[in-house]
Amino acid sequence: MLTSILSRLRPSWLPPFQTNPTPTTSQDPEAPPLDIEDEPLEIAIIGCGIIGAILSLGLLAKNIKVTVYEQARSPPETGAGIAFTANARRCMSMIDQRIVDCVAAVATTNGDPSNPNNNMHFVDGYNHDPDGLDDMTWKKLYALATGPKGFEGCHRAHFLEEVMRLFPGGVVKLGKRLDRVEDYGVGKVLLRFCDGSVGRADAGPVIGCDGIKSRVRELILGEGNPASYPHYTHKVAYRGLVPMEEATARLGHYRAHNQHMYGGPNAHVLHFPVAKQTLMNVVAFVTDPDDWPLDRSMSQLATKNEVAGAFADWGPTVRAIIDLLPVELEKWGVFDSLDYPAPTYSRGRVCIAGDAAHASSPHHGAGAGIGIEDALALTALLDMVQSRIKTPGGRKTVALQAAFAAFSAVRRERSQWLVRSSREACEIYEWNDPHCGSDMDKGYDEIKRRSHKIWHFDIGSMLRQLEVEYRRHFGA
Repeated sequence: MLTSILSRLRPSWLPPFQTNPTPTTSQDPEAPPLDIEDEPLEIAIIGCGIIGAILSLGLLAKNIKVTVYEQARSPPETGAGIAFTANARRCMSMIDQRIVDCVAAVATTNGDPSNPNNNMHFVDGYNHDPDGLDDMTWKKLYALATGPKGFEGCHRAHFLEEVMRLFPGGVVKLGKRLDRVEDYGVGKVLLRFCDGSVGRADAGPVIGCDGIKSRVRELILGEGNPASYPHYTHKVAYRGLVPMEEATARLGHYRAHNQHMYGGPNAHVLHFPVAKQTLMNVVAFVTDPDDWPLDRSMSQLATKNEVAGAFADWGPTVRAIIDLLPVELEKWGVFDSLDYPAPTYSRGRVCIAGDAAHASSPHHGAGAGIGIEDALALTALLDMVQSRIKTPGGRKTVALQAAFAAFSAVRRERSQWLVRSSREACEIYEWNDPHCGSDMDKGYDEIKRRSHKIWHFDIGSMLRQLEVEYRRHFGA
């Protein structure tokens, strides 16, 4: 049944799912019943990063059964800094208010905690007097207001650790790396993992929240399709943590304790306080003409000398920031999905969300926030499905396919815009944009326009559009 439906719905370039014959004996422990219409809704989520975890909590809050399969054998201990806009926090509160509390538990105030600075700062980090020691007193400082708590940074792993405390036992299964998804009987999906184990999504739907190297995306779009994989943006991000006492002694209290971004030719530097203002997180982005193969780890060891060479001609403030970095640090290859975007986020009763659907470079700082919008959208849609299947003639299989098709139709345009705009924001910061060039006034205005499109998103309108699309695809 599922195979025939997918054959009618999928574009010709999509490969078929792998299928197994339906077992005919009741002794087979994997044998599903013949009809799923009377079974409760149960969702299989692949990946327990930030988006998978938040989506799971949203579904659990709707009394929808969830099983999360995570390839890591233990919760992550590493990761980059992250900040959530007011819009992202509103989405969190609509999913589960406790998630907002998790942000508050680990977030670091920008500036004075008693009088937080809700601005993103931009400044020219390149031009300077070769004989001068202070290159900032005469430069214009641009301040982009983000709204209350609009730029509170935290560590991804610390935030995720707080979120995971909210999970009931037995929901998350660790060490489960997905190998393939199979049609298995009437309206059933079988999950096969690389360790040889099997999982069964009894009501069929599978949601891939498995990140930038998503296996679910690969299965939906095909292993030979370049859109199945992220691609290198030819930018490297050097990351390091500096003790705040050292940063303050070198840069002054205000500069060290407040977020700043320094623009210049073909590179830019960002820093902001983390760990309750005990550390200053530094990220230096540099253009890289070489290739970065996908099978190479996206994180590599680097040295301070390596990054210092890229900023040797910059102003003394930026050079001082680089000099504060530890002798050994990490460099991350920046990948995204711009070059080969996914033409759809769903296929039948399988879909992808977050980075699995629309991996973005980090230059807007909004990839996770857009993923949280995805989580709210899927929570709302699957709640509609749950309500639908409780009525006579609910047609669960059709309802699930309609929900995922609606998700793709509504969420794709905005999320793909973010992927493109994030790349373009990097060009603005690095004075390569053909309109702005090195004109910081023009660059600031353009970043402000794009940022407001992210921050002032109409969540209510999205939810209404989802319902309209769901009804249209369902035929109601």
